[in-house]
Amino acid sequence: MSAIFALVDCNNFYASCEKLFRPDLANTPVVVLSNNDGCVVARSKEAKALGIKMGIPIFKIQSQIRQHGIKVFSSNYSLYADMSDRVMRTLEDMAPRVEIYSIDEAFLDLTGIQSAISLIDFGQQVKHTIDRWIGITVCVGIAPTKTLAKLANHAAKKYSATRGVVDLTDRNRQRKLLALTPVEDIWGVGRRLSARLQAMGIHTALDLADTSAKSIRQHFSVVLERTVRELNGESCMDLEQIPATKKQIICSRSFGTRVTSLVQMRQAVCEHITRAAEKLRKERQQAKLLSVFIRTSSYQKDSPQYSNALSAELTRPSDDTRDLIQLAMRLLDHLWRDGYQYAKAGVVLSDFYDIGTYQAGLFDEPTGHANSRQLMQVVDTINHSGRGKVFFARQGIKKSWAMKREYLSPAYTTHWNGLIKVN
Repeated sequence: MSAIFALVDCNNFYASCEKLFRPDLANTPVVVLSNNDGCVVARSKEAKALGIKMGIPIFKIQSQIRQHGIKVFSSNYSLYADMSDRVMRTLEDMAPRVEIYSIDEAFLDLTGIQSAISLIDFGQQVKHTIDRWIGITVCVGIAPTKTLAKLANHAAKKYSATRGVVDLTDRNRQRKLLALTPVEDIWGVGRRLSARLQAMGIHTALDLADTSAKSIRQHFSVVLERTVRELNGESCMDLEQIPATKKQIICSRSFGTRVTSLVQMRQAVCEHITRAAEKLRKERQQAKLLSVFIRTSSYQKDSPQYSNALSAELTRPSDDTRDLIQLAMRLLDHLWRDGYQYAKAGVVLSDFYDIGTYQAGLFDEPTGHANSRQLMQVVDTINHSGRGKVFFARQGIKKSWAMKREYLSPAYTTHWNGLIKVN
């Protein structure tokens, strides 16, 4: 039986999450900003209609914000993650296999489902259920390969006559859409690769599909060859239901204000370590290598510049935040230089081990805290409960360096104080 995939993609996801809890903004243009309220990273359809570009700095559109009454929001990652989880759990109830591809996209395995219901009807059912149960609008692209499903989803968003669902299982429909699609719009191609393809006379997705897969492999890579085969209906990528274990975890943020004291920098690095350790435990891994970096802003030409990083190994792999903080502080003390205005700091965890698999040396000193796993589990449970937070003293209380979020919406779904009050 031939494979059938569906790609479900939430429309304007960040902006849609913000609008969901603000019915008064139903027809208002909305933009969501990046870290430190720097650039536009999400736009509602109304904001797109005004010509607001993705990635544009907020200061460049202040006149448009005032003129058109655009509502601005800081990124509310807790809200978006929770809404994404609700969407994905709903999809898992509707399809036998689901691959969560990103925060707002998922591939579904629909193989054999057409014997019970038409693919278009199923796509509309998915769209209606997500909209009714969660309040988020999605588009659905259906095809015999993941690459074609991506293309079908793109068409479902672009052409209103599709009502948000496109079935691309028919070969003739595939070729018609491929002929209308620029080669740079194909999943995994992008602008840089498309320039080389266009120099070879390959301008559309159909041109690429009709090119010899062997020739593409010789001139480019096996990855692009796989794309050519997928465009021709040959499934080369199966669903990945179990996400691959990460090879490293990076936590870093630009500061809301420049950091000039070691005390502030220690607090910031501890904050990053805490977040990284939490992610590490979620992956069920332990890290042996830790890197810390600090740097000034390359855009601030009138100030002295400094950038540096250091790495060191733990005696044994650990996922205990206390072990990681202790090593990070030693590295930071070697990195720190007075007299600079620091703009960013970060930490990197790598060299991962499954819990309990590391073979210690015969003469290694025994390390580790008593009841470490139980303590970290309690900390994580409290911090994810929405009822309060537990933190390490070294993270500080008054975080003057923290990321700017002047337009942050409430934590509607993850904190008691953020619950909407109905009179």
